[in-house]
Amino acid sequence: MLVLLPPSETKSVGGRGGPLDLDRLWLPQLTDVRSTLVHALGSLADDPAASRAALGLSPKQDDEIERNAALTVSATRPALERYTGVLFDALDAASFTRTQKAKARQRLAIGSALFGAVRADDPVPAYRLSGGSALPGL
Repeated sequence: MLVLLPPSETKSVGGRGGPLDLDRLWLPQLTDVRSTLVHALGSLADDPAASRAALGLSPKQDDEIERNAALTVSATRPALERYTGVLFDALDAASFTRTQKAKARQRLAIGSALFGAVRADDPVPAYRLSGGSALPGL
């Protein structure tokens, strides 16, 4: 059985994984769309005012725009560790045993506005994009 967890707008920062490699993500048939979205979001970050408007951010959230600018070069971490919020905090993946982590890798996927569905152990960077956002030109 596959359990699809809902997306979360909040994400933890940092990570120890290498930069984003779209070819390593689950559902490789989404790679072209993912690439288009990653590049569009990264390019949008070049214009903070446009980013704020498209993403519904305030100037106090410019750090989110900086994360988007670094999408392809920043450190990654497994998706189950990247996403935060009520559900993910309650799940407390950091406390999983080795067996529970193995089961999570097999049975959990997470919805993502940027990547589509990803597996629990897919390496993803921190970013800001919600499902209701519209990227200019797309």
